[in-house]
Amino acid sequence: MSKIQELESISKQIRKDIVSMVNKAGSGHPGGSLSATDVMTALYFDVANIDPSNPENPNRDRIIYSKAHVTPLIYSLLARKGFFDPKELDTFRKFKSNLQGHPHIKCLPGIESSGGSLGQGISLGIGHILGSRITGKDFRVYVLIGDGECQAGQIWESAMAAAHYQTDKLIAILDYNKYQEMGPISREMAVEPFVDKWHSFGWHTTEVDGHDIMAITNSLQELQTIKEKPSILIAHTIKGKGISFVEKDYTWHGRAIKDDEQYKQAEKEIQCS
Repeated sequence: MSKIQELESISKQIRKDIVSMVNKAGSGHPGGSLSATDVMTALYFDVANIDPSNPENPNRDRIIYSKAHVTPLIYSLLARKGFFDPKELDTFRKFKSNLQGHPHIKCLPGIESSGGSLGQGISLGIGHILGSRITGKDFRVYVLIGDGECQAGQIWESAMAAAHYQTDKLIAILDYNKYQEMGPISREMAVEPFVDKWHSFGWHTTEVDGHDIMAITNSLQELQTIKEKPSILIAHTIKGKGISFVEKDYTWHGRAIKDDEQYKQAEKEIQCS
């Protein structure tokens, strides 16, 4: 099995976990979790310098979720990477579980920041980078942001700050699935031209098919070579990727697949993808 085939297999397992977790919990955010699965699988299992056997390594890369509601994705990635037992995924959103609807930095190894309020991730990433300059640590910071989230003013304030401080070890990943909770991005608050905007704020910008794992891996590795400016990978994705009746349907942004027949269909489609 090639490296890319291995990553694709892991990505399929992550999608299975996502659907199972929100089904058992009866709640959660499957749409944006499924859209970001491939790009984050490439990051965790091929690109980022992280080690579940040493999660407190001061020189580890930091992975921050600005769109932190995608906890089905976050927890599955951490479990499958080896940060905790995958059996614990069955406790998702249960009372007293460590796997709550939004991540908490003190609950699980591998969680680098608590999350919930949108727009804050890049600011946190900048803080890590500036802090590393004081402490002499050597690591990169990856921040997953959403497209609807880019309607928030703090995103653009932090974008300016990142360029000003030449945070070249900061790489943002934009899950551009074109939909948010209440509808299409273009209808709710248009954000185009995305590439031109990020470029004008002083960022190195790259676009990629967010479901082509080889292209994602190559792009992330290329962004590691950029100097004197922050970088952003704009990943064109499909909301609900892998399940036909969920794809591009924003009503699945934050609800579980509870119907037994739909759940069986979702499992089958993921397996055959």
